[in-house]
Amino acid sequence: MRRNLIFGALLSVIFLLAALLSFIWTPFDIESLDIANKLKPPSGAHWLGTDHFGRDILSMIMMGARTSIAVAVVAVGIGIILGVPLGLWAAAGKGSWLDELIMRGNDLIFAFPSLVIAILITAVFGASAVNAIIAIGIFNIPVFARLSRGAALSLWERDFILAARVAGKSAFRISWEHILPNITSLMIVQGTIQFSLGILAEAALSYIGLGAQPPTASWGRMLADAQTLVSIAPHTALVPGFAIVLMVLGLNLMGDGLRDWLDPRLRVTRV
Repeated sequence: MRRNLIFGALLSVIFLLAALLSFIWTPFDIESLDIANKLKPPSGAHWLGTDHFGRDILSMIMMGARTSIAVAVVAVGIGIILGVPLGLWAAAGKGSWLDELIMRGNDLIFAFPSLVIAILITAVFGASAVNAIIAIGIFNIPVFARLSRGAALSLWERDFILAARVAGKSAFRISWEHILPNITSLMIVQGTIQFSLGILAEAALSYIGLGAQPPTASWGRMLADAQTLVSIAPHTALVPGFAIVLMVLGLNLMGDGLRDWLDPRLRVTRV
């Protein structure tokens, strides 16, 4: 039994269901302030307590899960859609000027972490969840480009690829019909890992005010709002902190389990 995959998938599904449920129902309206009940500890009325505005923290966590998942999904999607074709393109033209151009462009992006890219973007366009998505997505492009290029290069010397070349297939057809299907499992695993990093990046950007803006709920901004309240209402910081930890832990465990499941070389050695 692959415990990592099962446990990780279970944690991830719980947060996904919470995010989906938030579209139709939350225990309380997060835009409704109740100052009289601010900073209340967990109780029967508010299972996870209330924040400094009297808002229900459970409802905030559910809405924050929607924000984090949406940002991470789109950002990882940008990385896959743009990064994988670039990597395959570079591998097909190994040693050419195009290969050098793509790889040096990746190095340039890697020189600027997503946080720095976000600061540059928000300085021009303003802080928002959309700009956070763009920043994280741009950083994901070279990750998938490098990985797909490296995986593709190891396949270009294989006999079945040589046979396809002898048959007269173009580099594009070989990359699409033979290379891409053989690296898909690797992209899936990496996508899961980048998804967890996207959750962390979104929380970090929101924490410093560069991510989702009020009234949109965000785990990072919940932590920022609670940092001065830890001594009097620790639950306001512990709950979103644990939400981030559990979500990232679940995704990392699921990624590790998927790697074991999809890699035939590990099926024999690991259970």
